[in-house]
Amino acid sequence: MTVLRDERLAAAFDHAARGYDTLVAANPGYHAHLRRSVRRLGLPDRGQGLRLLDLGCGTGASTAALRSVLPAARVTAVDASAGMLRRAAAKPWADGVTFVHAPAERLSEAGVSGPFDAVFAAYLLRNVTDPDAVLATVRGLLRPGGRLGVHEYTLSGRRADRAVWTLVCRGVVQPAATVLGDGPLYRHLWRSVVDFDTAGRFAWRLGAAGFDQVRALPLPGWQTGITHTFVARRAHAPKEDG
Repeated sequence: MTVLRDERLAAAFDHAARGYDTLVAANPGYHAHLRRSVRRLGLPDRGQGLRLLDLGCGTGASTAALRSVLPAARVTAVDASAGMLRRAAAKPWADGVTFVHAPAERLSEAGVSGPFDAVFAAYLLRNVTDPDAVLATVRGLLRPGGRLGVHEYTLSGRRADRAVWTLVCRGVVQPAATVLGDGPLYRHLWRSVVDFDTAGRFAWRLGAAGFDQVRALPLPGWQTGITHTFVARRAHAPKEDG
């Protein structure tokens, strides 16, 4: 099968929105891992005075992680799927959270503007057609020295990790999703991960996009070698000679 992209992928997420929270709740550590990735950003003072962009917020799991770890920050949460975003916006949120319907490639058209102190993107970059273009947009939205956190399925490159990923997808995730009528999306999930960068390759991609202090950090449990947190900083512009 081929992966889904752009409008086809957004439509698949629209359809899956009603059962999405139920499926992810069955993933051991899903929400705790998101919170761990947010903590790895190393932002101070519970986020006091900071502006954060939650890029690809889905039904709000990543937004909830940001609010849990950084409750004093202001969060702009963006997603391309109207169905997922409706689920997110319908949940109870304290002041300081704003939801915007927009693809990651067209943020400026939706009025999303920087500078942000940090951008957090969970399970997003392998789903976009041109990840380098999205990373360039993200870099432009960050203040100099601003931080990027990416929480993503990125295989280590070991055969054993690919085998575990395939076993979980084909033996657990896809059968459950098929019952809910969302088989194509979760077949895409498997394929999008095996086709995407390894962790080392994605760390290189971040450096090539103008980020420094790049680190790739594994997550615990069954996802070790399958899911990583990437933390990086927008490099300061080099000083001109003169």
